[in-house]
Amino acid sequence: MTTIPATTDGQFEKDVLGAPRPVVVEFGAEWCHPCRQLEPILEDLAGEWKGKVDFFQIDVDANSATTVRYGVLGVPTVVLFKDGADVDRLTGYQPKGRIVDRLRPHLDLSSA
Repeated sequence: MTTIPATTDGQFEKDVLGAPRPVVVEFGAEWCHPCRQLEPILEDLAGEWKGKVDFFQIDVDANSATTVRYGVLGVPTVVLFKDGADVDRLTGYQPKGRIVDRLRPHLDLSSA
């Protein structure tokens, strides 16, 4: 499994908005049980889509500016950013198949 790195309010622009590839960001919290359930699914996808899509986690409690900026009201919320824009999101625990079905249309995964 691939470990998903954390980003912060201070690094978000560089890590996510300025990334050369699409980026999946999980907005979560340490106390959030569904976030912990979602983590291995996102780690699997990060490994499967390596080199095509970047993945980050952001703690909503420690990074409220980014959380508010993107209107995240519940955790976990998974947001796909492409060319610096929020293009799709899923809120709450989602099975892997639903995440893939929702994000794949926005991604070029032809050789992944």
